[in-house]
Amino acid sequence: MKLRRDLRRAAHIALKRSLGFKPEEKLVIITDLPCQEIGQAFFQEATRIGPHVILIEIIPPKEHSLEPPPIIRTILKDCDLFIIPTSKSLTHTKARRDACLYGARGITLPGITSDVFIRTIPIDYVRLARTTMKLAEILTRTRVAQIKTNLGTDLELDLNHRTGHADTGMAQHPGSFSNLPAGEAYIAPISAKGVLVIDGSIASIGRLKRPIVVTVKDGRAQKIEGDNRRLQKILFSFGPSALTLGEFGIGTNQKARITGNILEDEKALGTVHIGFGDNIGFGGDNAAEVHIDCLIQKPNLVIDGKTIMTDGNIII
Repeated sequence: MKLRRDLRRAAHIALKRSLGFKPEEKLVIITDLPCQEIGQAFFQEATRIGPHVILIEIIPPKEHSLEPPPIIRTILKDCDLFIIPTSKSLTHTKARRDACLYGARGITLPGITSDVFIRTIPIDYVRLARTTMKLAEILTRTRVAQIKTNLGTDLELDLNHRTGHADTGMAQHPGSFSNLPAGEAYIAPISAKGVLVIDGSIASIGRLKRPIVVTVKDGRAQKIEGDNRRLQKILFSFGPSALTLGEFGIGTNQKARITGNILEDEKALGTVHIGFGDNIGFGGDNAAEVHIDCLIQKPNLVIDGKTIMTDGNIII
């Protein structure tokens, strides 16, 4: 397969700058048909660096965070590095978590497209890490966070005794993991209450034409209102654990845009996102079959009474 030079360049940057791939290491690339071009770019660039590279194409699962076939779990445990550009996310799966527990490091790129890949991978990772890590530290110290928007979001999150995490794009140590494109500080809330007005995009749905309103009580979505019933169908079909508010994240990537692709959207600077479902992989205790991220634009964010974001502008 003949690939564009800028696609191969982005793959090379990810391999060297993000992963620190070395010639003697065993690398597994898992992809599917919608993301095949990205998988091939990684494969071609990786084989220029080292000989221990395999490319596996899987059938896309029906929803984000559903477990891959057992053989994939076995292969991931026996590699040094993994790269997973797939149309549905394997980020929040036990297979990915177990791979890191066994010492593998790697990146996932759920829903990645050529445009997003070329535009968001060649960035200033030092600058990105500085902002993202600072926000993650703030989240770690936070007891209560409040999100408000002009459209009606008024959500209170209990973050007490939970640890903030920084997705900086760097995965160069055994067991480390990142999402590409990178750029978010995120945390697993203990509980939440209030009203969430989703006005950006939603994983598996895309960019919204009209906002969706979610009423949250005792940490779970109680009511979902709006003309798009797919969110309700996804969350309610997977049971109470899927309805649990499992993540709060803040986007920090200056090159990310809101396009309807949640992989990029949730990293866009000046946005926040709420994830419903699984959060076992980053300090939570809610095991679910799915993880669905929902984007909120131009938020006001108050941390323990101090405003750190106004209409999407970060003030730290």
